[in-house]
Amino acid sequence: MRTPSSVVFLPCSDITGTVHFYRDVLGLPVIQKQGDSLFIFDTGYGYWGFCQYSDGRPLLSGPQGVCLSINMKNPDDVLARYEVLKDNVSIYKDPAWHPRFPVFSFFVLDPDGYLVEFQHVKTQV
Repeated sequence: MRTPSSVVFLPCSDITGTVHFYRDVLGLPVIQKQGDSLFIFDTGYGYWGFCQYSDGRPLLSGPQGVCLSINMKNPDDVLARYEVLKDNVSIYKDPAWHPRFPVFSFFVLDPDGYLVEFQHVKTQV
């Protein structure tokens, strides 16, 4: 049986800043809001949920944290997105081909330090 969709839930420290970043800066639509502390965003390939938990849950960001990737159709789309975002977000790594994998991408940091990648994967046969 095929899974119809999936959601990754991540803790955040300030849901207002997180919503601003993902909805207003990155342009991801909010598809669901649960109360005032949980928002789910549509990435086009699945969903990312961010929640400002009240139980002291630690963030998963930083050097040992997660990387959230958004797939683009081609390298030109990656560059176009970079041009739109470069003056409005914290750039972690400029656009480049990955030295070990067939991936062209750049990375930004969200307000909690989550690494967000915009990538194009060159298909191999």
